[in-house]
Amino acid sequence: MDPLPDPAPLASKLRNTLVRYHSIGDGEWRVAKKTKDATVWRKPSEEFSGYLYKAQGVVEDVTNRIVDHIRPGPYRLDWDSLMTSMDIMETFEENCCVMRYTTAGQLWNIIAPREFVDFSYTTSYEDGLLTCGISLDYGEVRPNFVRGFNHPCGWFCVPLKDSPSHSLLTGYIQTELRGMLPQSAVDTAMSSTLANFYSDLKKALKT
Repeated sequence: MDPLPDPAPLASKLRNTLVRYHSIGDGEWRVAKKTKDATVWRKPSEEFSGYLYKAQGVVEDVTNRIVDHIRPGPYRLDWDSLMTSMDIMETFEENCCVMRYTTAGQLWNIIAPREFVDFSYTTSYEDGLLTCGISLDYGEVRPNFVRGFNHPCGWFCVPLKDSPSHSLLTGYIQTELRGMLPQSAVDTAMSSTLANFYSDLKKALKT
């Protein structure tokens, strides 16, 4: 188990990595799934042997409220059907923490429940916000869970210029689920999970 890192340089590096992903040209992405709520693309990850996924859709709400539903906090467990528990382990400052969370089994439990410990950071970006995270090797792994690993991930949320009550939400996710899993099952699950994330989030914001 590693000690906790110094949050400031880790937050800065994480933000820079996400901004770099955000500037990747359209030609490098391949569409993986399209629904009425979101489009999901993917490209080979630079971090591990899987994919970096990009998801994008317009969400009818203001940026701050959307990000409050996504980042670690009381809202996320209420609406995110994949997440089964979440604990804040350390808080560095208001926008920076370490959290441990667990996810439900997927694809008829081909993918067993997972546990993650992530460093999470929320900061301003253009006229909106970026909330981003990366997994840490920290804390004991609980029985009955496989410890997964999130390489740099994040959500950019910016108001639409001509309709500030709507926001463009763009996510970058690259999750190494670990354990003995067929890659095709992981890829199917990731595309569907990201598309469902948008529909679940929209329902939660309307309540």
